[in-house]
Amino acid sequence: MISTSIEDAVHLLQNGQLVAFPTETVYGLGAVALNAQAVARIFEVKRRPHFDPLIVHVATAEQAFALSAERSRLAERLAEAFWPGPLTLVLRKIPAVPDIVTSGLGSVALRVPAHPMALQLLVALDAPVAAPSANRFGRVSPTQAAHVQADLGAEIPLILDGGACQKGVESTVLSLLNERPTLLRPGATAREDIESVIGAIAVAPGTPAQLHSPGQLTSHYAPRTPMQPLSLESLPGASERVGLLAMQPRSTAGYAAVEVLSSTGNLLEAAAELFSALRRLDSQHLDRIVCEMPPEHGIGVAINDRLARGCQH
Repeated sequence: MISTSIEDAVHLLQNGQLVAFPTETVYGLGAVALNAQAVARIFEVKRRPHFDPLIVHVATAEQAFALSAERSRLAERLAEAFWPGPLTLVLRKIPAVPDIVTSGLGSVALRVPAHPMALQLLVALDAPVAAPSANRFGRVSPTQAAHVQADLGAEIPLILDGGACQKGVESTVLSLLNERPTLLRPGATAREDIESVIGAIAVAPGTPAQLHSPGQLTSHYAPRTPMQPLSLESLPGASERVGLLAMQPRSTAGYAAVEVLSSTGNLLEAAAELFSALRRLDSQHLDRIVCEMPPEHGIGVAINDRLARGCQH
């Protein structure tokens, strides 16, 4: 059921049920993070492997640090600069955070979302909420309530409708477990903005042997239709139905379906439209999708990351 009732959502969460809710990045599938049995239901509904840890959402930085075994000035500076907002911090966890949330790791991924409905929910609930994206594991993330309904509506009791997500790609994940902060997943907070606050950061290489945050698998965010980067070799053949995902207006001759992410090539607009456009192309019964890759700066890094992982499917 799609609704705007915070009261109903709180009641369901308090009773161990799942609720989908909007954030500024994508819609999340939430359960009270300290209720291990409720969190287990997230993995069941998403068909998500248990080795992939979840992000815990809280209403304030103080609530986030209450779940961490250590509190540093570095973490406080990042919280002051970017929370509420699309930055997730990986910190040492306290024992009260169930192992199912963290995939047995001694760390937990935490963030304060910026969406007003998400914050209203978290304040009313007064409990941390574990929430990955509200879609089948590995598929295109949802940025509208209708996307969640199409993917998971038959298996969850409530979807809070907060409109279309403003950012459209997931949060940036930054680990503070080592001496040097390390980027685990590019996202809606640009690396350049983080480095302007705390200086140079490291970048985690490839797919690690042990995941410390969501979005580190090689194949992820994938449409059901095969997808590949735009190149001379990827142009449509005579008997093919090929869809084009373009960053800005360009020649579209020969394509059966076209989605243009921004009329001006604006990367923020492109990110906000990315997952909705992929879903529309995926519904067109195409033989394949080709995608134009954006410039590798700012939020373009996150868009490239999502497209590259989607092409691995």
